[in-house]
Amino acid sequence: MKKALLFLLPVLLFGESLKSILEYASQNNNLLEAKKLTKSAKESEVASKKSDYFPKIDIGATYQNSTDTTLFQIQDVYTLYGKVGVDIYDGGAKSALLKRAKDEFGAASYDAQEAKEALLLDVVKEFYTIKTLEARLSALEDAKKSLFEQRERVRAFYDAKMATQDDVARLQASYDQKSYEIESLHFEILRVKKSLQLQVGMEIENFEPSAFHQSVSYEPKSSLKSLEHKESALKSGAEALESVYAPNIKLEDRYTLYEYGDIAPNHPAKIDKQNVLMLNLNMRIFDNATAKEAKEALLLDAKALGEERKYHAKEQKMLHELSIARVASLKSKIKSAQSALVAATSAFTTINEKYSAGIVDYVVYLDALSAKTDAFSLYEGSLYDLQIAYATSCFYGGKKLQECVE
Repeated sequence: MKKALLFLLPVLLFGESLKSILEYASQNNNLLEAKKLTKSAKESEVASKKSDYFPKIDIGATYQNSTDTTLFQIQDVYTLYGKVGVDIYDGGAKSALLKRAKDEFGAASYDAQEAKEALLLDVVKEFYTIKTLEARLSALEDAKKSLFEQRERVRAFYDAKMATQDDVARLQASYDQKSYEIESLHFEILRVKKSLQLQVGMEIENFEPSAFHQSVSYEPKSSLKSLEHKESALKSGAEALESVYAPNIKLEDRYTLYEYGDIAPNHPAKIDKQNVLMLNLNMRIFDNATAKEAKEALLLDAKALGEERKYHAKEQKMLHELSIARVASLKSKIKSAQSALVAATSAFTTINEKYSAGIVDYVVYLDALSAKTDAFSLYEGSLYDLQIAYATSCFYGGKKLQECVE
C-alpha cells in the first residue's frame, strides 16, 4: 500500500503535463476511436479487393424429386459438385476497384489523423483557457485579500469613531463583489475542466506547466491529403465503370457426382460423374449510356473535390501565415503587458500605503487595485495566448502537436 502511494505521489503533487494529456486523449477519445474503426473497415475492404484476384472455389449438393416420371426420367436424383472459376480478363475492373479501395483507406487514415490533430488543438486551447482563468482567479483572490485587510482596518477605525459606516460599507461591497467574481470563476474553471475531461477521457485535477515551440515550416495538412485520396478514389471508380464495355472472359470448371434413387430396369444407362469446362465471354454493347453517364458523374465529383482541395490548400497557407504573425503580435503584447504590470504593481503599493494613511480616498485605492488585478490577468493571459498561438502555428504548419510540445 505504501509503495502504491509513493508511486502516485508525483501525480498528486504535480498533476498532468500537457504532453501526457495529449497522449492520453489520442488513445482514449471515443470520437477518435470511431475514426480508427472506420480506418480498419477500409483496410479490410482493401484485403477483400485483393482476394478478388484468386480463383473462386465452390462446393454444393442438390436433391431433385420428380413425380409422374416417364420411362426416361428418374424420380430421385442426388448430386454433389465442386466448381472452380477464374476471371481471365475483366477490362481492368479489379485493378481499378483495388486502387479505389486503397485510396479510400488512405483517405480514412488521413481523416483519422486530421480528427486527432483538431481534437488535440481543442485540448490545448481548453488547457490554456484553464490556466488563464486560474491566473485571473489568483489575481482576484489577491485583490480580495487586500480588500479584507483594508476592511478590517477601517472597521477598527469605525469602532474607534475615526471612520464612518459608509467607509466600511464601500469596502464591504467591493469585497462581496470580488467574492462573487471568484465564485463565478470557480464555476467557469469547473465547466472548462469538465469539457477538457470529456475530450481527453480522464479526470484531471492539477496541471503541470507546459510549453510549445513555434513551427515556421509548412506542409499540407492531413485533410488535404485525405481530399487528394478521395479524388483519386472517385477516378478509380470511374475506370471500373469503363470496364463494363470491355470484354469479360471467365474460365470455369465444374465436376459433378450423381446418385439416383429407384430406376426402372429398362431405363437407359445413367451418368455417374461429369466434368464440364466452360469458357465464357461477355461484352456489353448497349445500355443506353448508363455506365458512361455514371462514369461522368464520378469524374465531375472528383473534379469538385480537386477544386475544394485547392481552396483549402490556399486557406491553410493563409492561416499558417496569420498564426506566425499572431505570435509576433503576442510577443509585443507580452512586453507591453509586463511593463504595465510592473507599473500597476508599483502604483498600487504606493497608493495602498497612502490609503492606509488616509492621504487618498477609497476611489483612488479601488482604481489602483483594479489596475493591478487587470494588469496581472492581462500579462498571464498573454503568456498562455502565446502558447496557443505556437500550437496553432504547428497545426496549420501540418505538424503533429505532440511533436511541438516540450
